[in-house]
Amino acid sequence: MRARIRAGDREAFGELFDTYARSVYNHAYRLTGDWSLAEDVVSLTFLEAWRLRGKTDPDGGSLRPWLLGTATNVTRNARRATRRHAAAVSRLPRDEVVRDFAEDVAGRLDDTAQLALIQAALAKLRRPEREVFALCVWAGLDYAAAAEALGVPMGTVRSRLSRARVKLARQVELLRSCGQVRGGRIPAAGQIQEGNR
Repeated sequence: MRARIRAGDREAFGELFDTYARSVYNHAYRLTGDWSLAEDVVSLTFLEAWRLRGKTDPDGGSLRPWLLGTATNVTRNARRATRRHAAAVSRLPRDEVVRDFAEDVAGRLDDTAQLALIQAALAKLRRPEREVFALCVWAGLDYAAAAEALGVPMGTVRSRLSRARVKLARQVELLRSCGQVRGGRIPAAGQIQEGNR
């Protein structure tokens, strides 16, 4: 598969997309918390993968770590662009403010509230810790594959994941003590694996 991808075989690339698009989408959503942005990240990830296909290592196993690493970089760039856009929009003159009732509606949905709590807990993590957590816990990559995806040593992945787990446990305790977590746990903080291919 790697040789076919490097050679620019369109059918092989189509198979690569069919095999890993869902995994890339899930990873992107976990990093961004935004369905629409996650879809954009998938498109940009595979566009970037096609552009960089000749640089893939000819030897090795699954291309999933490479794709998830590419998705992580694309997500960083997308967030940077979103911040720049928001800053530019904030400098525009304001029209009459119309009250947005969407938050009132969303506040009634328990799942939305739980997701907000989870995202708040994850937001307390530093970006490298969030990325390692998403790759190892949610995407189910082992330390070596996560290290390959992020381009860092395996020991760095281990220490970042350890710090992330400690910080998340503290956040869950804080939310539990404030009465914001029902049943004493946040479901998304547990391990959810997609399975390695």
